[in-house]
Amino acid sequence: MNLLKLMNKKSVLILLMALPFLGLAQQKQTKVLRVLLAAEIDPRTNRLMELALNQATEDSVDYVVIEMDTYGGALTDADEIRTRVLDFERPVYVYINKDAASAGALISIACDSIYMAKAASIGAATVVTSDGAAAPDKYQSYMRSIMRSTAEANGRDPRIAEAMVDETLEFDSITQAGKVLTFSTSEAIKNGYCEAQVSSIDEIMERSGVTDYELIDFKLDATDKIIALFLNPFISGILILIIIGGIYFELQTPGVGFPIVAAIIAATLYFVPYYLNGLAENWEIIMFFIGVLLIAAEIFVIPGFGVAGVAGIIFTLGALILVMVNNDNLDFSFVELDSLLIASVTAIIGIMGSIVLMFFGGARLSQSKVFNRVALGTSMDRSAGYTSSFMKEPMVGKTGEAHTILRPSGKVLIDGDVFDAFTRGNYIDKGARIVVISDEGTSLKVKEVE
Repeated sequence: MNLLKLMNKKSVLILLMALPFLGLAQQKQTKVLRVLLAAEIDPRTNRLMELALNQATEDSVDYVVIEMDTYGGALTDADEIRTRVLDFERPVYVYINKDAASAGALISIACDSIYMAKAASIGAATVVTSDGAAAPDKYQSYMRSIMRSTAEANGRDPRIAEAMVDETLEFDSITQAGKVLTFSTSEAIKNGYCEAQVSSIDEIMERSGVTDYELIDFKLDATDKIIALFLNPFISGILILIIIGGIYFELQTPGVGFPIVAAIIAATLYFVPYYLNGLAENWEIIMFFIGVLLIAAEIFVIPGFGVAGVAGIIFTLGALILVMVNNDNLDFSFVELDSLLIASVTAIIGIMGSIVLMFFGGARLSQSKVFNRVALGTSMDRSAGYTSSFMKEPMVGKTGEAHTILRPSGKVLIDGDVFDAFTRGNYIDKGARIVVISDEGTSLKVKEVE
């Protein structure tokens, strides 16, 4: 009995000593994910925020802090980011360390809490076109609506959010007619659009009652870094060069293989990154391949160079440019002029480079060892006895009559059969007597019998 009591006392003692350690084991360290949003709001930053919030969900992050410094960007992408932030189940804070203008203001208002650094600003959310002018009223009306509804969703004054878009609104001496509303840090705090002025994320978490936390910086993984690399205009220009050059050399030397393989790989590396970032649409990619088919048809099927060839060039060049700019089904209202210019110059330089490659690289390619291994290097000259004929029997010397007028080509009738024929440039009337002087190729060369 005494032994049993002693064992019970020891068990209680061990349990008491282990309690602090059990508490530490059960206590979970707070995770905070920091996302740096310091660029124009466009499909790239849209994808960045999508990937960041997905990682926050997978890693069971407790807080997301967006560190922001942006002058705005595309309304469509900002609206998608806003929706993701509103739907995110855990708290999302924004730390405006300099500017949150236009689309940046919309995203900030969607966050659960807004914190601003000294001398930061938020507002000026008027929708503008690529040349800086105010967009049509339908866009302004939509922006006013989503700013107002976003503010209401997070308990902020919707009139203030609307005044950041509409310069005609004026109330409570907060806004002045003729100017869109922009708040400094102190003004934002005063009007409920900022929780506090801070200088670091540490201060933000301390205000949230979190002192022990793990700060995780969101970074793109290797795949997304590679995708970002291929979005560089310089790399895009090189890929365009390889695409056009590869198609050209394959058309010039059908069956070689490696030029078209290089073109396919380059096209994949060109279109896929833009597609994943929401820039390349399905119709733009289809447009590119239609252009290539039209060019091929012009070269191999349609004689001369006409409508199909010109249309093919326009389609191909147009598709290469369009995938690089954030147009909305050829609506360029919100496409920055600089972006359109860079895309056009990149595509043109790539095509010009491919033309140079065709002229100067073609000769070198034909003399290379690799080319000689896959291409026929010998010629079958007439002097060596090689000729081509599609006739079932020798036709040279046979006579007949012109079945149609030959000027200089037409048809002739020989032994009851009609054949394609041509002269040496002479005009022969229908019904005139003719004699075959050559049967090489698919047509007969004839002359009039005097």
